[in-house]
Amino acid sequence: IQLADHFSPILALLAPFYWLHDGPQTLIVAQAVLFAAAIPFVWNFTRRVLGTPHAYLVAVAYAISWPIATTVNVDFHEVAFVPLLSAIAIDRLHAGRTLPGLIAIGGLLITKEDMGLMVLGLGAWQFLTGRRRLGIGLMVTGMTVLELVRRVLIPLAGGDPSYYWRFNRLGEDLPELLWFAVTHPHEVLIMLFDEHSKWDTWGMLLWPSLFLCLLSPLVLGALPLILERLLADSENWWSTGWHYDSFTVVILLLAGVDGADRLIRWLRKRRKVHQGHGVRLAYAAAVCAVAVTTVPYRPFDQLMSPDFYKPDPRYQSRVEAMKLIPDGVVVEASDDFGPKLSSRTTVLWWDYQKRGTPWIIASINPDLRGLVESYLTEGYELLFDREDI
Repeated sequence: IQLADHFSPILALLAPFYWLHDGPQTLIVAQAVLFAAAIPFVWNFTRRVLGTPHAYLVAVAYAISWPIATTVNVDFHEVAFVPLLSAIAIDRLHAGRTLPGLIAIGGLLITKEDMGLMVLGLGAWQFLTGRRRLGIGLMVTGMTVLELVRRVLIPLAGGDPSYYWRFNRLGEDLPELLWFAVTHPHEVLIMLFDEHSKWDTWGMLLWPSLFLCLLSPLVLGALPLILERLLADSENWWSTGWHYDSFTVVILLLAGVDGADRLIRWLRKRRKVHQGHGVRLAYAAAVCAVAVTTVPYRPFDQLMSPDFYKPDPRYQSRVEAMKLIPDGVVVEASDDFGPKLSSRTTVLWWDYQKRGTPWIIASINPDLRGLVESYLTEGYELLFDREDI
């Protein structure tokens, strides 16, 4: 179980499926099933707020959305659980079914070490929509679990709580960060927009809902995680090229549904529209159309290319390299080898920290050649060197 790097005990739920097939295909299939399992809850929330035909359009928009496409195109991550759990939590809490919603929120808290931020935001949503005691409870729980995981549970598992701290411009820990935000709010605001890639991310996150997510208090469920990314020192976190956007895709989409409903009700009160049925349908259709227009620019577009179905040209070299590693050993591996070796070896992630691990296998780029040479000067023997493997 991943406890000392990211805190993701929920991954233990996949263990029975590994007993059926102990290979990376299990992770890929599980991820696809988990992403798809969020669709009924997205549909149910939208049906209740906008109507049944509208729900199908928004469900399709989620299924083909660019965050999902981008995530399935990179390595498996714990985020596979988040769209489903967040969809359950939002749908059930919105329907007044508190217990199922809280169970889903409990699942979020064991998915990743920073999911307390999402729970904090969902608590703020509940507070602002009238469920004040529940909202306060969720906000307190989110922040408590966040600090408990970082300061206690990760160190107990042998991890470094500061390993993923990427906020050195704001402070050395959470209290310092919060104090900086209170005393220098203008600097924090500037940091959210000080790079072109951050503007791209803001636009790509808000555009699928036609920016109407900003009219709903539900958007607060996503806001803490978005702020965490864009205030970080790590440029990777600002990008839309990884899996980070799938953490918030459901929240922002459903916030857009709620925001559209709020806007239509406001227009009805001012007699700008009659019943608003046509406007609701137009909004759902527009959301679906926007999702369709992103497909050619995101990884799902590869499904239309014959080259996508051709084998990896380095496949045979990979197989030959893995055959050199004996069963039962401890091996450090890059992400493309680790899952394949996990059924017969103890696998550690190769993160360039020299631990004296007896075996290392990795795909490298030219920048890492010097690192490989340094391993050889320290007693390692190079058994395979072909096609940057």
